[in-house]
Amino acid sequence: MCGIVGCILKENKDVATILFECISMLEYRGYDSIGMATYDNEINIRKAKGDIETVNGKVNFKNMKGHLGIAHTRWASTGKPTDENAHPQLDDGGSVAVVHNGTLENYSQIKEELIGKGHKFKSTTDTEVIPNLIREYMDEGLDLEDALRKATGKLKGSYAIVAFAKDEQDKIVATRKGSPLIVSYGKEGYFVASDTPAVLNHARNVIRPKEGEIAILTKNGIEIHDKNGKSVKWKSEYIDWTPEMAQKEGYDHFMIKEIIEQSDAVENTLGQKENIKRVIDEIGDVKRICFVACGTSYHASISGKYLIESLAGIPTDVIIASETKYTAKTWDEDTLVAFISQSGETYDSLMALKEARKTSKTLAIVNVAGSAMSEEAEFVIQTQAGPEIGVAATKTYIAQLTAIYLFAGLLAGDDDLIGQLEKVPAYINEVTSERDYIKELSSRYDLADDAFYLGRGFSYPIALEGALKLKEITYIHAEGYAAGELKHGPLALIDEDVPVFVIIPPGEDYDKTMTNLEEVRARDAIILSVAAKGDERIAENSRMVFEINPEVTDIIAPLVYIVPLQLISYYVTLDKGYDPDKPRNLAKVITV
Repeated sequence: MCGIVGCILKENKDVATILFECISMLEYRGYDSIGMATYDNEINIRKAKGDIETVNGKVNFKNMKGHLGIAHTRWASTGKPTDENAHPQLDDGGSVAVVHNGTLENYSQIKEELIGKGHKFKSTTDTEVIPNLIREYMDEGLDLEDALRKATGKLKGSYAIVAFAKDEQDKIVATRKGSPLIVSYGKEGYFVASDTPAVLNHARNVIRPKEGEIAILTKNGIEIHDKNGKSVKWKSEYIDWTPEMAQKEGYDHFMIKEIIEQSDAVENTLGQKENIKRVIDEIGDVKRICFVACGTSYHASISGKYLIESLAGIPTDVIIASETKYTAKTWDEDTLVAFISQSGETYDSLMALKEARKTSKTLAIVNVAGSAMSEEAEFVIQTQAGPEIGVAATKTYIAQLTAIYLFAGLLAGDDDLIGQLEKVPAYINEVTSERDYIKELSSRYDLADDAFYLGRGFSYPIALEGALKLKEITYIHAEGYAAGELKHGPLALIDEDVPVFVIIPPGEDYDKTMTNLEEVRARDAIILSVAAKGDERIAENSRMVFEINPEVTDIIAPLVYIVPLQLISYYVTLDKGYDPDKPRNLAKVITV
């Protein structure tokens, strides 16, 4: 899940400043190391371990010469974060430069073959085999494009590759399989990148090459060729996201900006109501629904299961994408397999989607138009969160939930639920307007080393997501549990040093959840509750309470009650001195 950029300018001026600006916009995809390579009669390369600003302070990327170049910001998968493992990677002769996003499953075998032919390696990355393979084939007489095509024929795994060579200094080539890649053009020149925020300041017209196609960028234009080298007619889409949408706009971090933008994400996604109605009509009758997702999207899917089964009576399963091989044989023509993904490029989900297409109806709920999953699925619902830069998902989660709620409500013909959804943006704004209060509470409370989150029914996925947010960015061990599971093991871990978050909205599960709250209180746990405003019973039994508008019912609680938990995680992270936008070991868009 690295960030990659390539650029060639129409005029013969230095590309480095533009290239640096573009790669800086992709730091959310990886920040272990950064590097750039440009061409000016020779390949110039600068790279090092560290975040973008730190490394730039050492090497000054912006004064590199050359009118074309490639850049990379890394999230380490194969090979530790080191100067040697930073991209771009060169062949051992220094004549081919490559940046790569993805993971090669057979690089060890290829590396052994290349060593046997006399090639020498400097890094421990899988990527370094790519420029050496390209060089090997160019030495056989192939041009850069054909050498890349032949090289990818040997690669197993996922990749987005951008390369240039000393032999063909006015050309950049790029291809993809299982990893995101866009090609774009503007007044200054032509671009290739792993995500649209990289190029928004310079180009809005985006082309999305299909797997196996090769994009060729020169200062005269763009060509797309298929696997046989034949020219492909391409079409572009105009991206209406503004550059400002992908910037902090005065906020200290993207995460807090995106938490506050959640009311807009809900309102904008509610605007998809008619499209979702159409999708439901086109899908027709199904006897079973199966959600497939990872991480935060998995938690959104659990809410979907509860909604669809309770409102529409359709059996619904939720499967972790990487575990689908154990379920796929049960999918048939009466099954709708729904894939939830922020990026639409999540590798495990994408592979499962390709399998599901063989037997079942498929639906993708994604935030990125034209993404691989939206191209692969039979039906698509587009969430409207806008670009999300913070690694820990917030507004894309809320947008996914909104789309799922609309889908379930329309499927079941539940007008009351649809009416409740219209009020959610206002409820979220009420919560975010109290963020100074949450900040003050967070600053005077130490969350210790462990935390538990408890909820029943529709509050159970809130507990899961709340715990995930805490562990992602504060590095506190946190677990979300169905409250009724307390007595089946977790209660043994509760004592006076353990904070327990209890999600307890008004509704049919209130009394049973209250019983669970009293169980942890009897063990002297530190109870922090999220409950309806004015609930004196909760206040009497909790160390801290964050109060929510009492109009918020238990069924729509996942859309509102998660917001204070996101804010608590954010402020605890700041108290600990960590960067909430850049959690260790994590990055945006899972492609491995």
